[in-house]
Amino acid sequence: MPTISVEQQLLASLLSNHGCEHDIADIDHRLPLLGTDIDRCDEDVLDIEIFPNRPDLLSAETLSFAMRGFLHNQKTLPDDTLASSGISMTVESELKEIRPIILGAVVRGLKMNDDSEMDSFIKQLMEHQEKLHFALGRGRRRASIGVHDLSTLNPPFAVKAVKRDNSFVPLGMDQEMTIDEILSSHPKGVDYAHLLEGMEKVPIIEDASGSVLSFPPIINGAHTTVQSSTRDLFIDVTGWDRRACESCLMLVALQAKERGGEIQTIHLTDCNGNEETLPNWAPVHHRVPVRLVTTILGRDLTDEELNQAILRMGGCFTGRSAATEEEVSDDGTMQHAGQGEDMLGFDMPRWRFDLLHPVDLVEDLAIGHGYEDLGTDVPKAPMNAIPRQDDHLRRRMRTSMQGMGFMQIQSLTLSNDYDQFERMRWKPFNTITRITNPITHEHTMMRHFLLPGLLRLLASNRHHDLPQSVYELGTVVRDHKNMDRLAFLTAERSGGFAAIRGRIQAFLRDIGAKDVVIEALPDHEGPWLAGRAAKVLIDGEWVGCFGEIDPAISQTFELLVPLNGAEFDVEALKLCITDPV
Repeated sequence: MPTISVEQQLLASLLSNHGCEHDIADIDHRLPLLGTDIDRCDEDVLDIEIFPNRPDLLSAETLSFAMRGFLHNQKTLPDDTLASSGISMTVESELKEIRPIILGAVVRGLKMNDDSEMDSFIKQLMEHQEKLHFALGRGRRRASIGVHDLSTLNPPFAVKAVKRDNSFVPLGMDQEMTIDEILSSHPKGVDYAHLLEGMEKVPIIEDASGSVLSFPPIINGAHTTVQSSTRDLFIDVTGWDRRACESCLMLVALQAKERGGEIQTIHLTDCNGNEETLPNWAPVHHRVPVRLVTTILGRDLTDEELNQAILRMGGCFTGRSAATEEEVSDDGTMQHAGQGEDMLGFDMPRWRFDLLHPVDLVEDLAIGHGYEDLGTDVPKAPMNAIPRQDDHLRRRMRTSMQGMGFMQIQSLTLSNDYDQFERMRWKPFNTITRITNPITHEHTMMRHFLLPGLLRLLASNRHHDLPQSVYELGTVVRDHKNMDRLAFLTAERSGGFAAIRGRIQAFLRDIGAKDVVIEALPDHEGPWLAGRAAKVLIDGEWVGCFGEIDPAISQTFELLVPLNGAEFDVEALKLCITDPV
């Protein structure tokens, strides 16, 4: 999860600018409820781990914005109308298939005391961008952000699709490079070239003089670099996900606004010829059934409580009303709400990317109201457990294994033909359940045997001291049905067939097996050493086999120590052994 480190002095300054004073102890105890985890809180630094569902808290500025409502009950939902910057941006139709979502905004008049304060803000701005690229942009695929010094640009702007031989001076360089050269040799180009793979043309943003200010999602132009003297910003966001791009644009603009800047709109003509004014600062209206709130929270909330709870989460309660026709499904069932059901209205900031469903608003209400006053309830459904039919047998198996010094492990149920059959000299006697789209050649099927997993485990731990004894009571899949099996394996310097036979006899005694017959196995049937393996019969029924592992098998797992083990069919044991309980 992303982590931010905030200087207490900066946080105090941002809060005091809006008439809020904070107490460190209050932050340490109450702020985690907002969707954070406090790693360190002292007089100097606040280290905060931000949960993935709150990307709007990834900078000191946006965090202080949320804190004003949560800790100080201050209204934070923006209701002001943005002034126009007089700047326009036009997107060519070719961008539909290249990078269709193009957004922009202007911030003027950052208020900084000196250049060092601006330098500190630039560093925080860059860190915020990279965190948003990770949290919302999915590595710049869904959204990528560019921030430019507006004073170096000559509006209006045009977003074009150009061939790869087009050239400009990228950020961090002092001479022109072609698009191909940037993608093959510039550090950022190498990191993100895969995002434009297979495209003959790539997107660039130019100003009226033809200067390239951005090559999204890779790198900005060198001449637009934000510097100590910068006070006006132009922000561009491009990508494939409208909500992610819009959230990134508004959060970066909000960060600059918290430093005294004024957010202004631009006029955009998109790749489909549609015109709009950006950014759209109006809140998003959400509707939540009263029934859903009452059912989940366990109590009714008054209008005053609803207003106070959602205010602390940065929103606004707009009142109660009946469900509309659009909120009721066509067949009359309660898909979202029932006919005439009471609904609650809430306005929330547009950048709250995490609000995907009415239940997310219910969670915000619970956090804003406080979990300590939500009433009590008891489960309505019967919770009586029913024991497994083989519970006592499985318990005796585990007790026996642990009594002999074996450690229980749990390995993956996914395996492959080489490990399960070819490597172990076993034949597939049952239908194999295969993975349709395996992501690795090691996980192509559901396992038939447990021993290969134990061998892989010992191979991974061969640097540890001997002896090593492990067992697994797990599930295999045969004929597309789950089956339980038990396998154990020992790596030790001494003890051959006599040692493993002694363990088998102790195990069968512990689980209550009677009328046991041990017969020799044919040579080269399974992973066993010739003449050092046997099968176990109970009442004439085969239940498992055991023996020394053939060194030729061990060496394929890079194991050079003597191994002995066994594998049993738990289903067969259950049929042959009477449960004494």
